[in-house]
Amino acid sequence: MTTNGLSSKSWIFGLLAAALVTEAWAQPDASLLQYQGADRDQKLLAAARKEGAITFYTTIAEKDLVTIVRPFEKKYRIKIDIWRAGTDKVLQRTLSEAAARRFEVDVIHFGSPEMEALHREKILQPVASPYFKDLIPGAVPRHREWVATILSVWVQAYNTNLIKKEDLPRGYRDLLDPKWKGKLGIEAKNQEWFWTVSEELGGDAGIKFFRELVARNGMSVRQGHSLLTNMVASGEVPLALTVYNYLAEGAKQKGAPVDWFAIEPAVARSNAIGIARRAPHPNVALLFYDYMITEAQQYFVSLDYVPTNASVPSPLKDIRFKLVDPVQVLDQMDKWTQLYQEVVIRRAGP
Repeated sequence: MTTNGLSSKSWIFGLLAAALVTEAWAQPDASLLQYQGADRDQKLLAAARKEGAITFYTTIAEKDLVTIVRPFEKKYRIKIDIWRAGTDKVLQRTLSEAAARRFEVDVIHFGSPEMEALHREKILQPVASPYFKDLIPGAVPRHREWVATILSVWVQAYNTNLIKKEDLPRGYRDLLDPKWKGKLGIEAKNQEWFWTVSEELGGDAGIKFFRELVARNGMSVRQGHSLLTNMVASGEVPLALTVYNYLAEGAKQKGAPVDWFAIEPAVARSNAIGIARRAPHPNVALLFYDYMITEAQQYFVSLDYVPTNASVPSPLKDIRFKLVDPVQVLDQMDKWTQLYQEVVIRRAGP
């Protein structure tokens, strides 16, 4: 059988080749993600306005989304379609859609370990932004497929009716003092904090420190950072070792007898933003990506988040901190979890 002088097999291959050419041709132009010319901003704005919208998957708290997103929509008159869920659901949906070749999402924003997982699955694409130079060290991984936007920093919170500021510990080893017996609390799933502090204290020596601390002074374990913060406010946990700075500050601002400090280096983990490799609207995605590490930083700070842009005033400006390594989180999390359970959780009290 022939069709227009071609064999059946040749005709089929011809259709496949045409489909591939059409698919390649249909791909949006994402060249500006790497463009570094002097006219980058003008080119990007023009290209973004032609696209007109993006789809954004995020874990940002619903109550905070308006503060973060609305200024972008108002300034550029570009619509952001938001799908918000917890970390696991955002990760699962992004992976599932990519596997099904459903290219709907443009931008993803959640924890940097999960973003690193998307990098490994080849779901993100690299960006060359001129605004990287303004960010703190560690905000941009070598592959440049995501960038940290905000930090969640673990600090120590205390009940101001029960503990005087001058009596606060200055270092972790001060917690071995008998005066802290029965007064310490910790969150049940802070293995990243535990591991990072242990490494800071010498690795095996750090593990030994935590064993001694729990054995000597005990540890009240609570499920959830909000609950732990509330326990500090009520006085049930006079000193909590792992409270997010924005929760402690929020309680303080509402008049609770709570204040916070940081045993340095404070431990921080980042949330990050990345652009999907097959983003339908790559130029709006890039415009929003730039916005999130520049203008949006002030809005994050207004919500008590810690910015990654070093030029933006930070609530932790005078505190030295250490970032949790997202690569190690992916590769070592099972080990950290097992050790945290063995050393702290199972030996601690309620």
